[in-house]
Amino acid sequence: MSGKEEFIELFKEKITRPGADALLNFLEHKSDFFTAPASARYHLSCEGGLCKHSLNVYHCLVDYLQRERVQELYGLEYSEETVAVVALLHDLCKIGCYKKGFRNVKNDATGQWEKVPTYTFDDPLPYGHGEKSVYIANGYIRLTREEAMAIRWHMGFSGTEDSR
Repeated sequence: MSGKEEFIELFKEKITRPGADALLNFLEHKSDFFTAPASARYHLSCEGGLCKHSLNVYHCLVDYLQRERVQELYGLEYSEETVAVVALLHDLCKIGCYKKGFRNVKNDATGQWEKVPTYTFDDPLPYGHGEKSVYIANGYIRLTREEAMAIRWHMGFSGTEDSR
């Protein structure tokens, strides 16, 4: 199963609130969510990286929440839908921000300069990392306050910095 297929299957199974179909339609047909990288130069800076990263975050969060120590220490109450929403949608802010390009890199073996594929980052809506993801999601589905805060603070800082 491809990353896109897994994402869509999880999304349809877990996210069922009003507007979810419209959000999934946007992701599939009106955005580059399934082809965009997760970053320009670091984690999953490849085609489809954003989808793969979102799935990785989802699986890590599910595993983390199942730990006995986490359950004992925090006693969190959440639904499977909330887990899916905050993990799968936390980086919607990266939609439409990465452009394919090239950069020159010196080949270690030959010492010659070579053009290699890369991505550049240009955010047409510089709204802040977490805020922008919440803004996009809320355009389709209603987030709870807790979900909005989890997405807003997923980077561990105020969100004014970027994660290029």
